[in-house]
Amino acid sequence: MKIDGVFSGGGVKAFAFIGAIQAVEKEKYEFENVAGTSAGAIVAGLLAAGYSGKEMEALLQETDISKFTDPIKLTRYIPFANWLTLYFKMGLYKGNALERWLYEALAKKQVYTFQDLKPRTLKVIAADVTLGRLIVFPDDLAETYGIDGGSFPVARAIRMSAGIPYIFMPAKLLYSNRKRSLLLDGGLLSNFPIWTLDGDERLLRRPILGMKLSEAVQKIPVQKVHQSFDLFYALFKTMKVAHDMRHINQETARDIIFIPVEDIGMADFNISAIEKEKLITGGREKAEHFLKRWP
Repeated sequence: MKIDGVFSGGGVKAFAFIGAIQAVEKEKYEFENVAGTSAGAIVAGLLAAGYSGKEMEALLQETDISKFTDPIKLTRYIPFANWLTLYFKMGLYKGNALERWLYEALAKKQVYTFQDLKPRTLKVIAADVTLGRLIVFPDDLAETYGIDGGSFPVARAIRMSAGIPYIFMPAKLLYSNRKRSLLLDGGLLSNFPIWTLDGDERLLRRPILGMKLSEAVQKIPVQKVHQSFDLFYALFKTMKVAHDMRHINQETARDIIFIPVEDIGMADFNISAIEKEKLITGGREKAEHFLKRWP
């Protein structure tokens, strides 16, 4: 049975999606169109390119993700250069290693640009902080930047979506008349882009299955704000979830696998092989339990 899939952001916690995808495939469901933000965009991109859950596990288990942290060379020689990089470059790491890995992984499936995928197969979310806009790749490229969406590199779009603020330097997008936009993690504006696949006409053809790295909506705790730091954290968290909450209600939540991961940070690129396997197993178990009553 063909279904559509949507995947939330969550950094390295997204290893849990691999186990969940394997459980879905075991039940003979096949993803047709997919959408994702940040780490969810990585998973969605690999699925759209033709990777199975087992292939994704093999690919990521053999990948040393600590190498995605690629600082500028200056930090090797000057102890406090990280702070200079953070201030002037607006991020600790370049993100080039992540994009290069994505390019090589997609190239194994002969996927380079969006025109190498079936139309509407993949939607990737990023935040253009220069224009103050939420960007859907490849849909918004022509209207917003005058760029042909089909010719845009898939790996580049996903790297832009996965640009965790202050961890990775903002990705630059140059377009007409040498204008420049800075793009960051799509989770800033829509961390769970289920709305990109929604619509009554599409729902008549295929169900949507979502995977979200969080507790179910009704279990999300009320935020306690007592001081400035609490306010900053609450603002950032609200910015991530408020838009998506408008598209998640009691009815749509029935189609979402909620996978809470509490003991691993989203930017913990030094997680061990054991921790990776724990995430994969946890995602698989959550999905197996969910699929007993779905669709």
